[in-house]
Amino acid sequence: MIIWLNGAFGSGKTQTSYELERRIPNSLVYDPENIGFFIKRNIPKEISKGDFQDYSIWRELNYTTLKYIDSEYDGIIIVPMTLVNPQYFEEIVGKLRDDGVIVNHFVLWASKETLQKRLRSRGERKNSWGEKQIDRCIQGLSNDIFKNRIETDKLTVESVVETIASMLDIHLLDDKRNKFKKRLDRIKIQIKQIRFIN
Repeated sequence: MIIWLNGAFGSGKTQTSYELERRIPNSLVYDPENIGFFIKRNIPKEISKGDFQDYSIWRELNYTTLKYIDSEYDGIIIVPMTLVNPQYFEEIVGKLRDDGVIVNHFVLWASKETLQKRLRSRGERKNSWGEKQIDRCIQGLSNDIFKNRIETDKLTVESVVETIASMLDIHLLDDKRNKFKKRLDRIKIQIKQIRFIN
């Protein structure tokens, strides 16, 4: 089974994904961006595109890789990835579903103001790449194809995790960390997500 967490930048996809992984036995976080960064590093400049999602090979490789992991791994795959183009969504999620893979898709939804505030809290400046994508993401994710919206403006990461688990009838392990340890773990995840690409 795949849990796909969609949403604009700053919606909480990454933190929610790793929190789900921490609390669901036999689960892993699969990041489609890793294939995107590989493509960006290895494609000649003459045929490079601004967004790696625009490469058909990115969509095909992620579809194939997720299908393979699902067939070989006896666990839950958690995918934090913004996908707002309905065609691209169909080329990955739609094809997986057509092949019989269970894909539970959720949109972590937040207002523009909340998204901006969250991006600032993680060190992004005004007019950062993520902030410039907010309007495009909100508009794209308003399409009916992107179902199961969870309003996150007033929810903690823990609440979002518990909402998803409840909707999927998944038992979560107890979280025995104190507030300091939770905060430290979130900072580690945030640092881990910093990428330096050419």
